[in-house]
Amino acid sequence: MTIAVGSLVRRAGLARGRVRLAALPALAGLLALAVLLNLVIGAVRVPPGEVLGILLDHAGLPAPFEFTRQHEAVVWNIRVPRTLLALVVGAGLATAGCALQGIFRNPLADPGIIGVSSGAALGAVGVIILGVSPLGTWTTPAAAFAGGLALTLAVYALSRRDGRTEVVTLVLTGVALNAIAGGVIGFALFFATDAQLRNVVFWQLGSVGGATWAAVRPAALLALIALVPLMRYGHRLNLLALGEREAYHLGVDTERLRLEVIGLAALATAAAVSFAGIISFVGLVVPHMLRLMLGPDHRRLLPASALLGAAAIALADLAARTVVAPAEMPLGVVTALAGGPYFLWLIHRTRRAQGGWG
Repeated sequence: MTIAVGSLVRRAGLARGRVRLAALPALAGLLALAVLLNLVIGAVRVPPGEVLGILLDHAGLPAPFEFTRQHEAVVWNIRVPRTLLALVVGAGLATAGCALQGIFRNPLADPGIIGVSSGAALGAVGVIILGVSPLGTWTTPAAAFAGGLALTLAVYALSRRDGRTEVVTLVLTGVALNAIAGGVIGFALFFATDAQLRNVVFWQLGSVGGATWAAVRPAALLALIALVPLMRYGHRLNLLALGEREAYHLGVDTERLRLEVIGLAALATAAAVSFAGIISFVGLVVPHMLRLMLGPDHRRLLPASALLGAAAIALADLAARTVVAPAEMPLGVVTALAGGPYFLWLIHRTRRAQGGWG
């Protein structure tokens, strides 16, 4: 009997190992499929062969498939920038969420709940209402980064006590400061013009429908600046999961690690919020789903979160512009409708696992 049980355990371990080994290639395949669907499906349907031909032609390579100029304009000028921005937004939010969950050591942390998204939106709305642009096209991303970082540090400072951060305090502090940020944005609406009011509504709902090449380039650059260094924190986040004292004795400067990860997560979130508005729950749902499937190793979770987050936003945007066609549903509405129920389940699951919050 003991031998049989041991054999079953070993087989289960081998099966989990194979799943984890195949996870990144499978997620890359899902991402490629999501990109293809976004480029093919729409008000004007473009055959996959023509899409491939258009992409190869713009890459300076021989195009094996013919395509019309109308389809080229639709794919290259509208769908490719929109899809790329969706990938940047999804990868940035999901990776930031994964890193923040690791740094706070709880599955309820994400850029929206702890204030990064609201702070970034507040900074962006502030410069919109004031009508200032000292940095040109970089003014809004810079203001969003500053706002996101400031509000996140405030949440972190207010929820930390006796050298530790409690999950309930973290969530409730984030809710309170998010409410304050929302109130400030609401107060600013009294001073907004009609054009500024439309821009503020964009932040509240979230969308990648206005994507252009001019928007994609700075968003992608900011996301890369944040995501590439974040991928190197996997081992230290694994050590932090053992506890702050244990991680410190293993050579991890825990306070510096927290500040660096929070700063990079704020930058990744700012890159998304600056150009797409508030997209909720992606940073919460995607990393937690992967943690259930792949285990707690952040060296695997961080790149997997980037891939699945990018694919999830691409598919959500596809649903946003096709489910109620010819109208278009805001992207933030789609992610909220999908992520809200999951978040409720996650709260109750965590509460049961811990035997209550008390």
